[in-house]
Parts: sequence; structure tokens; C-alpha cells
Amino acid sequence: MSTQEIRRVAVTPAPAAQSASAAPSASASAASSASAAPLLTDSAATAPRPTPRPRPARRRLVAPLLLGILALAVLETLSRSGAVPSFFLPPPSAVAVRLAEDLSAGGLLGYVGPTLLEAALGCLLGSAVALPLGYLIFRSPRAAAAVEPYVAASQAVPAVALAPLLMLWLGYGLLPIVVLCALTVFFPIVLATVLGLRTIDHDVVDAARLDGAGEWHLLRHIELPLALPALLTGLRNGFTLSVTGAVVGEFVMGGQGLGMLVSARGDSADTVGIFAALVVLCGLAMSVYGLLGALERHLEH
Repeated sequence: MSTQEIRRVAVTPAPAAQSASAAPSASASAASSASAAPLLTDSAATAPRPTPRPRPARRRLVAPLLLGILALAVLETLSRSGAVPSFFLPPPSAVAVRLAEDLSAGGLLGYVGPTLLEAALGCLLGSAVALPLGYLIFRSPRAAAAVEPYVAASQAVPAVALAPLLMLWLGYGLLPIVVLCALTVFFPIVLATVLGLRTIDHDVVDAARLDGAGEWHLLRHIELPLALPALLTGLRNGFTLSVTGAVVGEFVMGGQGLGMLVSARGDSADTVGIFAALVVLCGLAMSVYGLLGALERHLEH
């Protein structure tokens, strides 16, 4: 055998060696494909799902509208059939006719203005006290420890129970009713203020302080905007409670609003007229609630 043939035999690998070297490469490729498979699976699993589109406003109103129609149909059937005396529960059709007559006469809407004024002034007065107090409870642990028991105690005593005292202290008319409305909305607005401020991300506040932001800057540009949805929700709920306080105040302390109208029709046992006035009262509360909700959505966007 020549020298070149000996070198060729030494350099050329044996078949067993070739198969042995091929086995690791095959296993490596299999391992790489196996390791790649979970990545594809995980990426597919963690891919963002398409968010459902919000339902149109018309579609959201279908269920409440159908429920209201069903309830009116049941009440109409019960009253017309005699299962429930019409003196206690007049048929909705009779209430609708009476409501149309009152509106056409032009006198019913004249009772809306005084009730709306009393509720608005009471809500403003209650908010003027509740909002700063809620912020003080949020900012100062000592103030919270000192004030919170009394705030909770104010909720234990219904504002309506104070109506006779307000009548003795302030007399009749607008002022005692406004104070009663303010007492009615006080606790809900304080609670909404504290809870709204406590939901703020503290990291954002700490970062602003590191940048040198003062207390006024924090309140105006960070704390108030972030807590605004909760504050507006509290004000919206508070105004509906203020309308209730105005009506109750007119029952006890007189007035010229819807509460006085309901009381007068109750004295004359006018059940249909009472329900007609209550429909107007509910429409007033729902309208204001919807307007404040639209304002809340506008400010959020």
C-alpha cells in the first residue's frame, strides 16, 4: 500500500463514526424543534384576543324597555281585573291620561322648578362641606382618626329624622329644606371622595413628588383627575338623594314643589293624581342622573 492510500484511509471516518456523529445532530435538531414548539404554542396562547365591541345604546335600552312594558301590562291587568282595587293601585292607563291632562293644563311642571332648585342648592351645600372633608381624611391620618367616627355617626341618624328639628330651628320655607338636602348627600359624597382618592396609584404620586411637585400641583394635576370618575359618581348619586330630601322636606316643612303636590293630593285621596306626580318626580331624577352621567363620560374622555 502506498503512502497516499495510507493517508486516505486514516482521514476517511468509519461508517460507525459517521452514524455516531449523525445521531447527535439529529437529536439536536429534534431538541431544537421540540423547544420551538412550546414557544409557538405559548405565543398562540398569549396572543391578544379581540375585545368585544360595546353594544350600541339602542340595544342596551331594549331590555329595560321590555321589562317596563311587561310591568305596566301586569299592573294594568291586575287593576282592570279587580284583583287589586283601583283605589290602591290605579291602572297605568288612567295615570297616563291624568298626567297628560296635568301637563296640558300647564300647572304640573310649575312644581318641578322649586324641587329642582332645592335639590341643587342642597347638593351644592353638602358638596362644599363633604369634598374638602373627604380630602382631609385622605391626606391626614390624624384627621381621619378624629373625624371618621363622627362621619359614620352622622350616617346612623337619618337626615329625615332631623326635619322636625330643622323646622323648629329654621322655620318653614327654602332654607330648612336646603339644609335637609345637604345633610342627605353629606355622607355619600364624603365616602365617594375618600374611596376615589384612595384608589389612586401611589407610584404616580411618589414620582411626581420626586420631580418636585407641590401639594397644590398634586391635587390639581394628579389626584383630582385620577379620582374624578369616583367623585362624579358620588355627586350623581348624591343629587338623586337630594331630590328625595327635597320631597321629604316639603312634606314636613312646606314648600311649593312636587312634595307639596303629592301631600295635597294625598289629603284629598287622589290616588291617580299622586301616581301622576310620582311619574314626574321619577322623570326628573332620571333626567338629572342621565345628564350627570353624560357629563361624567365627557370629562373622562
